[in-house]
Amino acid sequence: HKFTAAGELTSWPKYVGGPRQVRLTQTSGTYSIVRFEPQQKVPEWVWSGAFTSVSKTQNELSIVCESKYVPATTQKVDGEWSVLKVEGPLNFSLVGVLSSIVKPLADEGVSIFAISTFDTDYILVKSVNLSKAASLLEYSGHQVILD
Repeated sequence: HKFTAAGELTSWPKYVGGPRQVRLTQTSGTYSIVRFEPQQKVPEWVWSGAFTSVSKTQNELSIVCESKYVPATTQKVDGEWSVLKVEGPLNFSLVGVLSSIVKPLADEGVSIFAISTFDTDYILVKSVNLSKAASLLEYSGHQVILD
């Protein structure tokens, strides 16, 4: 499969991936994934942006938020992510939606971080891979709206 310097596909047959074709829209901003110890309280700065996700397990507290709000002193941070929202709401009975999005990306080596909410799914891709991911998803039959 060939790509232009801008990440656009130049040749690749349509991917016959999943049973669902969806519309994905980019959430404005650049995002970071932050890890804290599980006993850490959620810092107030995480709530400042357009999109925030907080997950807590016995082993960690993971936060996704806009990078511009993450203090420079924060130790475990992976930044430069873009967020694609699957337009929903999605019914819980739907099967294969997430698979139809992540498989074509995985097949071409595009790493993702997935978040599911009650209403829909969010796919994070490294910002440097956003154009490539959008092209792959469009060739898979999905509609992608970028800022």
